[in-house]
Amino acid sequence: MALLHATCVNLEGQGVLIMGPSGSGKSDLALRLIEQGARLVSDDYVKLVHQKEGSAAHLLAETAPNIEGLIEVHNVGLLESEYDASIPVKLVLELVTSGQLDSLERLPEKAMITLEGVAVPYLKFYAFEASATAKVKAALSILSV
Repeated sequence: MALLHATCVNLEGQGVLIMGPSGSGKSDLALRLIEQGARLVSDDYVKLVHQKEGSAAHLLAETAPNIEGLIEVHNVGLLESEYDASIPVKLVLELVTSGQLDSLERLPEKAMITLEGVAVPYLKFYAFEASATAKVKAALSILSV
């Protein structure tokens, strides 16, 4: 089990783990996804658990203690939100800042990241495009396993 500085949402039954440096838009992207029907799992910190089911392993994201149902709305405050206590992670987004946009590939190769001993589809991502929420949904359908 690990506690990770990240945000996680449940998007149509699939966990999207959003990582990145402070100010990269983790909570902002999560808030926009929530406005479109996703559910909060955890904001700011996420507990990651290696879950074994028979011969298969899954990465489970859980709400971090003491912040259940809270999401930071930058320059506004903390917002209470309905939340799911846990979700299997199907996609990991690593957010980049505007100064790193050149590092994003137009058609990236499928990539994986290993967290808590479990490999999960991984994508570098810019959160502040108008199409960002649509791209998250597309990435789930293209990349998730």
